[in-house]
Amino acid sequence: MYKMLVLDLDGTLVNSHKEITPNTYSALMKAQQSGIHLVLASGRPVDSIRPLADLLQLERFGGFVISYNGARIINWSTGEVLHQEVLPPEVLPALYEYSHISQLPILVYQNGCVLTEDSDNSYVDQVSFTNKMPIKKAVNFLKEIRHPLHKCLMVGDPIDLHQWEMKMAAELGTKMNIYRSSPFILELVPLGVDKAKAIAVLTDYLGISRDEVIAAGDGYNDRSMIEYAGLGVAMKNAVPEVKEIADFITEFSNDKDGLVEVIERFIL
Repeated sequence: MYKMLVLDLDGTLVNSHKEITPNTYSALMKAQQSGIHLVLASGRPVDSIRPLADLLQLERFGGFVISYNGARIINWSTGEVLHQEVLPPEVLPALYEYSHISQLPILVYQNGCVLTEDSDNSYVDQVSFTNKMPIKKAVNFLKEIRHPLHKCLMVGDPIDLHQWEMKMAAELGTKMNIYRSSPFILELVPLGVDKAKAIAVLTDYLGISRDEVIAAGDGYNDRSMIEYAGLGVAMKNAVPEVKEIADFITEFSNDKDGLVEVIERFIL
């Protein structure tokens, strides 16, 4: 019997309009009423996840929020921060330099905004839309960011981004984790941070096993938790690399209530 359901947000829980459909909402409420612990796991910052966590009544049902791809874990019922990790400040100048050399915008989530020097970039616009956060233009990125930082992002053309991902990982991979969460977003997070590690913290906290966990996602940054969970689910719209390692692939996409099938078949 499964006791925890871990959901990625974009491309999984929410549709292309960044909304939870009525059918998915109803199924998730029934799942929580049956006793399942619902966990929202995203690369988004806490402020961007909060409206969804409150809509799904995680406080009432004993749910959790994993933000920044696992760098911060919150018990939504108590507000307690169960775990958090931050980027070492010494890597920031190197990341900023890579951004200038590659001409790929670098950004952070700060004070409810997306802070970047490249405020007119279309990829930055997509990050702003996803998180429902306004863009704030920085005059000097390194001077305006506030520490501690849970993560940075770089965005750009998928082909260019992949090439720079490999270069940066080779130079900085002993100090931090560098991986894509989508074809155009590069995650720059503390060393060892990923969604699987965050789920392991929660299973220890709740005293359950990984075999009692369902994890569903669609993107590159969901691979670790899908491999870790007892039942790893890839959405129909997932990238091929995620589908390859999943135990189950939904018949429908996130725009057509793909999660409902998972909840009805494996939980309810």
